[in-house]
Amino acid sequence: MLRAARETGPALLVPAAWAVVAAAHVDLVADRTLLVAHVVMTVLLVVFAVTGRADMREGTLRVWWLVIAAGILPAAAGTAGLAVENAALRAVALYGWMLLPAVGLVDTGRRVPRASVRYLGGAALCVVGAAVHAAAGVLPAATSTAAVAGVAAVGVGQSAGILDAVVRY
Repeated sequence: MLRAARETGPALLVPAAWAVVAAAHVDLVADRTLLVAHVVMTVLLVVFAVTGRADMREGTLRVWWLVIAAGILPAAAGTAGLAVENAALRAVALYGWMLLPAVGLVDTGRRVPRASVRYLGGAALCVVGAAVHAAAGVLPAATSTAAVAGVAAVGVGQSAGILDAVVRY
């Protein structure tokens, strides 16, 4: 059962996580809810990294294991940033999770030629989404729209990749 959850759970969790982030950007989700979500995400990442290590030692699975293991740090930073109301730590979490999966998407796109457009496109959406989100802070108007658009681009790119991986696997 744990193996099935590890293999298919991310197809639900990734899009759900980005939907929550988008909702938080328009004040539909409270910081307390985000704090709880970050605690849960950090714990899930640790459990996933520990229990998945044996199955993720080669090829693109190794790269994804490294992304997950490295992702524990921004998740923990987000937890701390939300707990002590520190914007810099929150930014580490947000941009860490916008950009870290791009590494795995590029690697997967390189190794899975029949789906390379999906994975490389997903990686590009991560980078573009992060840039749009970052630029939203310096725009004179409609910053929340631009920020949500950046989050949406990242969410679509990462969700397309994980959904393909779950279906293909």
